[in-house]
Amino acid sequence: MGEPTEIQRGDAGRADTADGGGSEEATTVPGHVPDGATRTVQSRSAALRNRFREQRRSPARPRIWFELALIGISYWIYSIVRNAVPEQEAIAQKHARWIWELEQHLGIAVERSVNHAMDGVGWLITGMNYYYATLHFIITIGVLVWLYRSHPGRYVAARTVLFVTTLIALVGFYSFPLAPPRLMTDGGFIDTVKTHGTWGSFASGPAAHVSNMYAAMPSMHIGWSMWCGLAIFFLARRKWVRALGLMYPAATLVVIVSTANHFWMDAVGGEICLAVGFLAARWLYHEWVYKLPQVPARESAQDQPVTVPEQWSEPAVSTARR
Repeated sequence: MGEPTEIQRGDAGRADTADGGGSEEATTVPGHVPDGATRTVQSRSAALRNRFREQRRSPARPRIWFELALIGISYWIYSIVRNAVPEQEAIAQKHARWIWELEQHLGIAVERSVNHAMDGVGWLITGMNYYYATLHFIITIGVLVWLYRSHPGRYVAARTVLFVTTLIALVGFYSFPLAPPRLMTDGGFIDTVKTHGTWGSFASGPAAHVSNMYAAMPSMHIGWSMWCGLAIFFLARRKWVRALGLMYPAATLVVIVSTANHFWMDAVGGEICLAVGFLAARWLYHEWVYKLPQVPARESAQDQPVTVPEQWSEPAVSTARR
């Protein structure tokens, strides 16, 4: 029925301070804290360091309006930079021939065979064209929303991976212009968008004049789909959903090859960008993205029940009995 030891000592410490006893030692001896007391006064720099350290170990959930604005502005900048890259057709064609010859040398140049085989199945290739045009954005946004709502403690780090991956891709678009297989001169590939009258790419049809047709290396369809797939695989609870997470980047790889939008090597470039993104987040937050706490430390602390010494409720009990 008595007070907890910590509270009694804290009261005793406050009494000593009020009487002037013991306060001098507590303030003059650096690093010394009396038994049972807690240090409540910190320098401003120490408080900032501690707060920064806590943010790195358990990133807080950002404001929804800030996040929406950040994603919107980031994608707007991404589109401007990607489409503003000079369309160096001669260099892009040269790079495409170099990639194609390298894959033939390695024995993995199967893109043209897959492209021709899939083009023979009209309904399938038409579906792939629309897959290429839509799911790239829909699923990525869906996974971002899911992480924000269900895994707020991991959201900021996961979003950082995506942003770093995309930033590196922009460097690749600018420094290594590459013609996609279907735009290769004498490549023998089929442009499935034109052939089947669908709108599966910004590099074909009316949108071609506002898009950089030679930003094929690295493939962000692979980079973003793998980011989504790994998040689903590591964090989803149901096994069949986790399996779908692994199937999504695999299906995307089949689509980008079948529609002749990318070489195999473009997919490798996308995976390298994603790996650098994960390493950058690991360096920033001192932990791999999916090992961070599901809920930020501040939010989990607020959910803890508040406990008080038992005797604090005695006056209310005694009054009720009267």
